[in-house]
Amino acid sequence: MSHRPLPPSRRTLIRATIGLLGMASLGYAQLGMAATEATTENNTTKASKTSKAGKATEATETTKATETNVVTVWKTPTCGCCKDWVIHLRKEGFNVVTNDVTDTAPVRQKLGLPAKFGSCHTAQIGGYVLEGHVPARDVKRLLREKPVAIGLAVPGMPVGSPGMEMTGEMLGVRDAFDVVLVTQDGSSRVYESYAAKAATKTRVKS
Repeated sequence: MSHRPLPPSRRTLIRATIGLLGMASLGYAQLGMAATEATTENNTTKASKTSKAGKATEATETTKATETNVVTVWKTPTCGCCKDWVIHLRKEGFNVVTNDVTDTAPVRQKLGLPAKFGSCHTAQIGGYVLEGHVPARDVKRLLREKPVAIGLAVPGMPVGSPGMEMTGEMLGVRDAFDVVLVTQDGSSRVYESYAAKAATKTRVKS
């Protein structure tokens, strides 16, 4: 059985149809590639945002931790025991920033601490006020327990408290003293008590 050759017009129509089908297939392929690229880019953007959010959260947590570790101190320039208390805090891992002032009373008043709890220096950490020679261990406990209060105070300047240590024949001597928690209504309660200690160095007889 013989086949008649197609007329030229018919062959042209078939070729045109095949060409259109090929172009359509190419268009669909390009659309598919574009969709894949868009999805990949979207996923990459989401991953980048997630990573940035994670880093931002980590940075915020680090900042909070750093802020909690910073003790801001107001003291007079000539107060030697205040400097020794600062050394005590730094040895215990606190980052201490000092401010020399002529009078600490206005600072106490501004921070809301009643004058009756006053001592030789005033400090602040984590929103709490520290007044006087408060031991570092009690500061750490305060930050751990987070009570609703103004802060801690050691009224006066007890011998043997941090920064008030004695030397020579008085080495190791400590007066009994209390660390008090000052509540928001201005009252207080004993937060920690320290017993008196006798001298640890015996006097050498001549």
